Amino acid sequence: MAQQKSEDRVVPDGGVMPVQPSGGGACGQGKAVPVEQTVVQLQLPIATAEDPVGSAREAVRDRSRAGRAGVPKAIVTDENSTLARMEEVAGRLDLAMKKVVANKGAPGPDGMTVDVLREQWPMIAPRLRAALLEGTYRLGGIRRVMIPKAGGGQRGLGIPNVTDRVVMEAVRQVLEPLFEPTFHSSSHGFRPGRSCHTAIAEAKAHVRDGHEWVVDIDLEKFFDRVNHQRLTARLARRVDDRRLLVLIARMLKAKVVLPDGVVVGADEGVPQGSPLSPLLSNIVLDELDGELARRGHRFVRYADDCNVYVASERAGVRVMASLRGFIEGRLRLNVNDAKSAVARPQDRHFLGFSLRVAHHGRRRVVEVLLSQRTKRNAMNRVRQLTPRTWGGTLESCIAPINAWLRGWHQFFGIASADEQQQMRRIDAHIRRRLRAIVLHHWKRQRTIARRLIALGVKPQSAWRAVYAGKKSTWALSHAPAVDHGLRNAYFAARGLTSLATLHRNKRPPITAPAHPIMALEQG
Repeated sequence: MAQQKSEDRVVPDGGVMPVQPSGGGACGQGKAVPVEQTVVQLQLPIATAEDPVGSAREAVRDRSRAGRAGVPKAIVTDENSTLARMEEVAGRLDLAMKKVVANKGAPGPDGMTVDVLREQWPMIAPRLRAALLEGTYRLGGIRRVMIPKAGGGQRGLGIPNVTDRVVMEAVRQVLEPLFEPTFHSSSHGFRPGRSCHTAIAEAKAHVRDGHEWVVDIDLEKFFDRVNHQRLTARLARRVDDRRLLVLIARMLKAKVVLPDGVVVGADEGVPQGSPLSPLLSNIVLDELDGELARRGHRFVRYADDCNVYVASERAGVRVMASLRGFIEGRLRLNVNDAKSAVARPQDRHFLGFSLRVAHHGRRRVVEVLLSQRTKRNAMNRVRQLTPRTWGGTLESCIAPINAWLRGWHQFFGIASADEQQQMRRIDAHIRRRLRAIVLHHWKRQRTIARRLIALGVKPQSAWRAVYAGKKSTWALSHAPAVDHGLRNAYFAARGLTSLATLHRNKRPPITAPAHPIMALEQG
């Protein structure tokens, strides 16, 4: 019989590959599979069905060589032995409540705040625990809020009721120890011991090894288009408690309350904003990671941002076409053509950074630079923090600027030393806007000239700068006399933090944590 190859399976002509029964004897008879365990599998079309319960599948060899990049291994703890059962979810409600209260957050459609939840928890907890165990618990709606995206446009954020968030957090704490060790090491989003910094470190290693072209794949509205049946099928591989699977299915089907009050159903997608959605997104995209590893690609994925590193543009075009077919045909997701491309790493925005290969003599180094979008967003944020009509004191304006600068550098401080000049530009922009605020406070031209003279500016220069033609406050803020009077030390004495100084004195780069059992494996 002729055979045809479909992805990683061999399928006979004219049909699908028959399911081999588990534990089959001499006559090929295997153990019967309960209907409850196969109902989710039977809901899927044959062409895209996952491996049925009870069938054996050989583990796919990972040829991506992620270990060379110093990628952290999965964090394995004693909690990995926990069974995913509803009793475990009910037993973690108290811990989940503390986590939800610590995260704060806005109320859901019912209007209950986290403070009210904490006060009424002794009365809510017993009823909630009993409802979960009896299977009578029903989720409320999810409030849809539109928030601006960094690259323009708006993103829909789902805010469940605080009580529902407690249940979702408890489910996450039960499921995460089961799925976390199975995720690929090149997946960095929403995982313990990983971050955007570890993702950039791995991407940098791939480029350093000679893979200087990137296939940048952006999934269009990923969180809104996750297929529920495929997600439930993957969950059923490790979760054998039907009550828990039904609970998760109800979470996925929860009604959405739009900003105008209209209530709509959810046939696909996961609520972006719930404690459980990051884990569910990794479970869905773990299939993509496995396919990339099976093909031997070097890749880095953070949530729905995926970069595949190849050695040539021609290979990148071929990989892009092949992965598009897998993503749209197998995963039932869409690739965003406007944001996906095959290009050099320095021309792409990945988690706020871009990578550039530089040659210093015979040395070949990979520099981590700020992307153009990051630079624009930083300047826009400075303008928001320093309105020219600021009516408070200068110190009250500097305080939020300092908080933003420290937080911004905490994330973008891994940029190479070549970005020191960009840090100085941001500092200069902040000081000029603060000078405009000071001039606005002084108001009258005569007052501005006298204040500048008091700050050490020559009288002739001060009077000429103020009265030489009609100048706006913004134009005057960059006059040489104003720069001399309101010099850098003037703002430093009032507590302004220097971004260039923070970057110059930055701490050593963050390295990926080592696997706790690596020493045993090597020994």
